[in-house]
Amino acid sequence: MLDRIRFHRFPLAGIDAMTATTSRSFPRHTHDQYGIGVIDFGGHASSSGRGQVEAGPGSLIFVNPGEVHDGRAVGGRPRSWRMLYVNTSLMDATRADVLANANAPLTFSAPVFADVDLRRLFDIAFRHATPTVEIRDAMACETAILRLVARLTINAVAAQRNPKTPTASIRRARDRIDSDPSARLSLADLASEVDLSRYQLLRGFARELGLTPHAYILQRRIALARRLIRGGQALAEVAAIAGFYDQSHLTRCFVRQFGVTPSRYASNAR
Repeated sequence: MLDRIRFHRFPLAGIDAMTATTSRSFPRHTHDQYGIGVIDFGGHASSSGRGQVEAGPGSLIFVNPGEVHDGRAVGGRPRSWRMLYVNTSLMDATRADVLANANAPLTFSAPVFADVDLRRLFDIAFRHATPTVEIRDAMACETAILRLVARLTINAVAAQRNPKTPTASIRRARDRIDSDPSARLSLADLASEVDLSRYQLLRGFARELGLTPHAYILQRRIALARRLIRGGQALAEVAAIAGFYDQSHLTRCFVRQFGVTPSRYASNAR
């Protein structure tokens, strides 16, 4: 299996840059960031809350924070793509700048999109993640991101980030997990806290959030681990703080979602 996946240092804090050439399939997962990317060759297929989609060479691809999706190569053949993952706080601040302080959270409308100007602005922004850039000019990078974010409005809808609001019980269960992803919760514990049976919780969580409680907890732990790694925390400490059984457990989950080990992510993304 051809498998080249790499995270790159980016001059602007709050952005992860990734390049990938692989036939690897990715299971259902979420990101706590906005994903903006382009397919350079091959075909990529995905299932998400917005339906089944396929993207080919030149297609722009988008993922909203918290959106449950998977990813696989069309026909099993390798595909290549580049991604910028932008923290929600940075996206909000940049859009506030672009829109003159208007309070307008971004939700991408289409998971696959075509726009010549947006593709050009993405390419300009992504150059700051490549090792061929001899001088990483912070102002040039900031300018490129501002222009890219301004153009993103062409694929935006005037909606909240999570248009399907969970019911009160499921929201309470989600918030309980979010408050401490590392907590050792049983399904019975969590169900009892929100006044549901275990099956009601399991069914409601999967229906409303697209993941079982166990899968959601793993996603939140992976997101926490990624932030800790970027902060320079030792991997053994990351595993313990984020709630993994040990460093091997962290590594297995991290590779399954990102295609790279935590140590490789740490060496490339800081």
